[in-house]
Formats: sequence, C-alpha cells, structure tokens
Amino acid sequence: MAVNKEEKDFEKFLQDVDEISELIQGLSSEDPDVRQKAVSETDKRILAVDKEGIQEVEGCRTSLNRIVINSLPSDQPLHLAPEPQKMDMNKDSFLAFVEKDAKERAERRKQNTMLANALKEMGNEAFSRGDYETAVQRYSEGLDKLRDIEVLYTNRAQAYIKLEKYEDAITDCEWALRCNDKSIKARVHMGKAYLALKDYFKARQCYQKILEMDPKREKMIKDYINQVDSQERKAAQQQKAEEEFNSGKETAVSVKKLLEKLSRPHQAPLYYTGGIRLLSYTMTDCTNKTLFRTGNGFSIISDNKTIHRSINHAVGDTGAMDLCLSVLMLWQTVCQGNEENQRVLLALPNTSKQLLCLLMSQEPEIHHHTLALLAIYTQTEMGRDLISKHLDLTEVVQTLLGFMDFFDERASTAIRLLTELSPEERFRVQLRSNFSTAVLPSFTHFLEHIELINAAVLPQSATLLGSLSLDTEMRRQMAACKAFWEACLTVVNKCQSLNLGSDSRDVLFVILGLLVNLSLEQNAAVQELAVPVTRMCMALISSKDGGILTRTVGILSHVLPLCPGAVEDAVMGGIVKKMLQFLKASGQTTTLYLVKILAVCTKGSAQAREDLIKLDKRLRILMKLLDSENEQIVGNAALCLGNCLEVPGAAASLLKSDILKVLLKHAGGDAKKTAVQKNAAIALGKLCTSEPRFMAELRQFHGIEILISCMKYID
Repeated sequence: MAVNKEEKDFEKFLQDVDEISELIQGLSSEDPDVRQKAVSETDKRILAVDKEGIQEVEGCRTSLNRIVINSLPSDQPLHLAPEPQKMDMNKDSFLAFVEKDAKERAERRKQNTMLANALKEMGNEAFSRGDYETAVQRYSEGLDKLRDIEVLYTNRAQAYIKLEKYEDAITDCEWALRCNDKSIKARVHMGKAYLALKDYFKARQCYQKILEMDPKREKMIKDYINQVDSQERKAAQQQKAEEEFNSGKETAVSVKKLLEKLSRPHQAPLYYTGGIRLLSYTMTDCTNKTLFRTGNGFSIISDNKTIHRSINHAVGDTGAMDLCLSVLMLWQTVCQGNEENQRVLLALPNTSKQLLCLLMSQEPEIHHHTLALLAIYTQTEMGRDLISKHLDLTEVVQTLLGFMDFFDERASTAIRLLTELSPEERFRVQLRSNFSTAVLPSFTHFLEHIELINAAVLPQSATLLGSLSLDTEMRRQMAACKAFWEACLTVVNKCQSLNLGSDSRDVLFVILGLLVNLSLEQNAAVQELAVPVTRMCMALISSKDGGILTRTVGILSHVLPLCPGAVEDAVMGGIVKKMLQFLKASGQTTTLYLVKILAVCTKGSAQAREDLIKLDKRLRILMKLLDSENEQIVGNAALCLGNCLEVPGAAASLLKSDILKVLLKHAGGDAKKTAVQKNAAIALGKLCTSEPRFMAELRQFHGIEILISCMKYID
C-alpha cells in the first residue's frame, strides 16, 4: 500500500509541474483572452490550496495557516475582471514568485544531492564490508533526501538480494527504471531477483530486454541467460529425483541406501571401494546423479578420512590405489552430462589440490582417469569456466606439458585439454601475469627437446602456441624471450634435418606462423636474432610449398627493417632475384610481403638496387605493382622505385614509359595512406633530378604544383 501511495504522489507531482508550466506560458501570452484565462486558473489553484490547508514541499506535506484580506470594496462585484494594470502586476508577481521558488528548490536540491551522494558512499562502504543491513539503511536515508536517484535504488536492490529480500529488490529496480528506463544495472539486478524466486521466464525477459537495448552486451547477457537455464535444469532435475524417490523407485532408493552405508566412518578401504563401485553402477541417468548430489554424496566421499588418505597416498598401496581409482571413476560417472554436479565437485575445498596431486602421480592409470575427468569439463563452456575458476592454471599447464613425452593416450588427452582451454578469456587472464616466468619456460623446454616428444601431438602442440600468441600480452612476452626464439629456430631446423614423421610439414607451418606473429613485436630479442632468423628464412625460400613460402617471406618483411646486418646478409644470399621471381606469380598477401622486402633491401643496400636494375632494366615489375588497388603495395612499390632511381641510368630507361603520369596520379591522389603520396612524390623528384628530360613533361602536366602540395607529407 505504501508503495502505491508513493507512486500516486510521484505522478501527482509530475502532473502539477505540467499544469504550472502551462499557467506560466498563459500568463506570458500576448493574447488577452489567454492571459485572462491563465489568471483565473491561477486564482483557482491558490483557492484550492487555501481550502485544503495543505501544501507539499520537496516531498514533505505541511499545513498552511493563511489569512486572506479582501482589499476590494464590499460592494464591488467579485466577478469583474481585474484592471489591465493590476493583471500585469499579478502576472509579474506570480512570475517573480515562481522564479524565487525555483531558485530555492534548486538550492535545496543541490544540498540534498550532496547529502544523498554522501549517504550512498557510506552505503557502498557498508556493502563492501558485508554489512548489508546498514547498507540498506544508508541507501534509504539517501532516498529520503532525493527520490529520483537511480543508483540509490539499484544499490539498495543489490543489498536486498544479498539479504534474500527479493521482492523488495524487484520493487527498487522498478523505481530505478522509472528514473531511467534504459538502466542496465536495474534490469540485471531484477533478473537476479527473479532467478532467486525461481521465476525463470521473467528473469530471461529482464536479460533479453538488455540485449534489445544494447546488442554489444551479447556475451554478458549470454552468461546470465546460461545461469537461468542452468538453474531451471537443476530445479527440474531435483524435482524429478524427489518424485522418483518418494514413489519408491528401486534405483532411486538404492542410491540413498548406498550413500547411508558409505557415510559410516572408520571402515577398511576395501569396504569403501566396493560401495563406491556399486554406487557408480547405479548412476545410469540424470535422476540418479541428481539424487547423489541432493543426498550429500559429494561431501560423504570427500569428508571421509580413509578415502581422503587413499587419494593422497595411493602409490605403493594396492588397497589405497583401488579406492582412489574407484573415486575417480565415480566422479567421471556423476559429472558426465551434469553441469551442476561438475560445479559442486570443483567447489569442494580439497578437490582442486587433489586433482593436481593426482596429475603428478607416478601411476599411469591414475593419470588416465584424472585426465578423463578433466576432459569431461572441457566439453562445455561452463565446464571450462569452472576449471579456470577453481584450478591453478599455471600448475595445470606445466603439469599437462609434462605428458607430451609419454607415447600413449595421456599425451593426446593432455594437449587436447590445453587446446580446448586456451581460447577461454579467464584462462588467458590467469596466465598473463606470470606467463614469462612460470609457463613460457615449460614451452621453451618442450620445443628444445621436440625430437623426444610424442610425434602424434606435435602439430596440436604447435597450434596451441599459435593460439596463445594471438593474445597481445602473451605474444609480447614470447617475443621478448630470446631463449624461446632460439627454441623456435631449433624446431625449424629439426623439421628440415630430422625425421619427425609425416607431420613435419604441419609443425613447420604452424611454427612459422607463430614467428610471423612474434616478429611483429619490436624488441631487443628480435633485433639481436634478426641475422639468424634471416638465415633460417633464406634456407626456406626455395620451398615449393606455397604456405611455407608465404610465412617465410612474412617473417623476413618484419625482421629485415630492424637490422641492417640482416639486410646485407639477405642481399648477399640473392634475395632480390628470389623476390622478383615470386612476384611474377604470387597472391596478394605474399605480394605485400615481397614488395616490402624489396623496398627495405633497396633502401639499405646499394647492391640490392643494382641487382634489381640488372634483373629488371625497365622496372616493369614495379610499374605493374603501381597499378595495384592495394595502397600498401603501391606505397612500397613507389618507395622501391625511388630507391632504384638512384642508380645511374635507371631513370633514362623509363623515358618511353608513362611512369611520370602514373607517379603524378598517385602523388596527387586521395589515397587513405599518406605514404602513397609521399613515396610517389619522392620518386617523382628523383626521376626528374636523375633525368632532366622528364622536367618538360612534368611542367606540361602541372606536376610542379602537385609536388609542392605533397611537401606536407615529406619530413
């Protein structure tokens, strides 16, 4: 009832504001009839307030004690309209009163806003301490000062949710939406409150409304809706399980009885082993798995001291080993296809530590079953998120990489787990902080001893590294590690010289792709290793494999600009001739790399310029590249052309071509990349300087003006 009254008061206040605004407009009108009507309406409103004896100010209702003295003679008819002069005075007085009242209200609102914000901060501090009752009190006091502050409603709603007062939280969210119907926070908290009340339909509605308002929040909303779906499935499963148990279904009753027997303390390991295996056989459907959870099965197993001791000390003790394996097989059975069971298992206090210990066990069979359990989690997004949330991922990665030298299923399962986890954002966030010190050394060791690794997992292992390098921070740490670079070079050399199996090409392809990404980073490690990397690439550019060739020249295009010594080494190795040959039949990506390599080499090496002129006297290949639609190709082709024009006689060989028109077109064009205009203008200048006969043609096409306009692009 109180809420309805507040709502009516709020609506009445808004209506009064609208009516007073209309009266002010009427009193300011130039039409006498409109002004007269406004005066009459104003008198009526004042008379109505007199009769009620009540006035509302800033949400507080106060009684008025007013004595009105009639200054008109008693015999003057009351219905007569005021004289024009008096009417103007009434209008002016009313406007002055409204203006004064507005200023007073604004000042009071300013003070109340400051108080409300201070109370909000006090509420936030109480909330962060977990004192939700005090937080509610402070937010309420803030709302007593001002009732239209959205954040006070949403913050109080959040505190109500913590106190499990879900209806109150929903009411506050509704008030927040009255203040701002686009409030994301209000709809999020409303969805959470409805979810707690098991109103799954309305919870989804809240989240879907956010998605309609802001499609960019799709990932966040997907997570919230997944929570709703999960809770709804959980409730349905528990209801069905309870119904089957109450109906006396044999398997359901068996689950309860077995759990009762397993809850007996101080029994021999064999007793628990037999009971757990019998229990595993009953886990034939989702209902029995749910009964296991609702029957406190997870705690019964994890809290048992005999079972706990057997899991931690299974090696060398047959009874403990059998009990440990029976527990692992039970966990696999109850978690398969049941996300809630997966969540409960990993949330147990000892599970995370136990799983890591089991992965580091000396028993292959324990390895197999522990890896199989983790593989169940990586099948779903929720399962992968649970692993990232509850396990120490640094230790997980280090341990799983240790399985790479096993020549059985353990290696393939381990690399599959890492590959499935690597795209997850939470996984990457955890690894970033200490990637270079805790994780990267394990990868480096793995690459250095690649010939000892299970060949069947080499391609997936290389792909995993490539996936991690897509993360900006991890790529930066990889690229800055000289030892990691050297390990990658070792892999490339071993792929060429050793028989690593039929997958050698795939491993080489992926490692080269990784190096393309790493070479984008400019740091001391890349510069220091530029010459060895260049020599590695020069050994690969004779490959007939298009994919290998493209990645090789990609690495060269990134590394050569960083080191003059690498440029000289490449030129001595005949790189100019190779690049010109490849340009005759290359795709756009490869062409981008090739032209950049030629531009870098001809800029830093006189020998490269002479080699290019010797191999292509009329520069036909560069002329063709200037007609490309790709601005990056055109810019580097113009740069390379300008470099080559420094060779005596090079400009003269172009006299019968349309090179001047082409360069003028690019210099005076509107390319998005200013490097196109800049490099074309520089090439034009060198062309006319080297061969004066081009000057007449330049003047004919108003080239001087174009060159002057390009000066802004040239340092």
